[in-house]
Amino acid sequence: MGNKVAVRVQTSILSKMEKKVLEWIAYRLSSRIKPDHLTGIGFIGAFLAGGGYVLSNFGKGFLWLSSFGFIINWFGDSLDGTLARVRKIQRPTYGFYLDHNVDAITAMVIAIGAGISPFVSFSVVLLILAGYFLLCIFTYINTYLKGTFTISYSGLGPTELRLGIIIINSLFFFLPTENSDIIFLGITLKFFDFFALGIVAVLIALYLYYFFAEKKVYEKVDPPRI
Repeated sequence: MGNKVAVRVQTSILSKMEKKVLEWIAYRLSSRIKPDHLTGIGFIGAFLAGGGYVLSNFGKGFLWLSSFGFIINWFGDSLDGTLARVRKIQRPTYGFYLDHNVDAITAMVIAIGAGISPFVSFSVVLLILAGYFLLCIFTYINTYLKGTFTISYSGLGPTELRLGIIIINSLFFFLPTENSDIIFLGITLKFFDFFALGIVAVLIALYLYYFFAEKKVYEKVDPPRI
């Protein structure tokens, strides 16, 4: 990317309201707090989310710690860039490098924690992680080729994903999960694995839809030479 700044494309369901909230917070933060501090806070939130899942083996109540971790992760991860833009101290190359490497580690930490929890099979969680990374790779390729950084797809972005996971955590807490294993095609699955597989299907479907849509665009931009 060099010094070229990618155009951010954010059209998720909550994006307009979220932008107002984040800017309101950013204008009121102490000058001592820097964007990197917020990135670190978001990273701590990821460990709280993953740790809450691991600790849920000792009691469902730790799921609330996990959900709180997602809120902390949202606060730090969503606010770091907003703070930089509000103060006009953007570092596009450094910020892109740091933010998305941290995002990748964050996803891995949360996925490992969820896989160790008693609610979802580790193998199914890895499928969700793979689907998420497919969309990330697709996004980064498009950012390089088109100079646009798309944050949301079909009205869904990171904030909607976090909110959905918090709702799922609540279902884990309130619905009975003991002795809920189901044998499907000879494979033993937990009850909530079916919800998780639904998320996998959505992620893969989004990836394939946007992959073929963009493929048509690039075919016109770079047509075959006969």
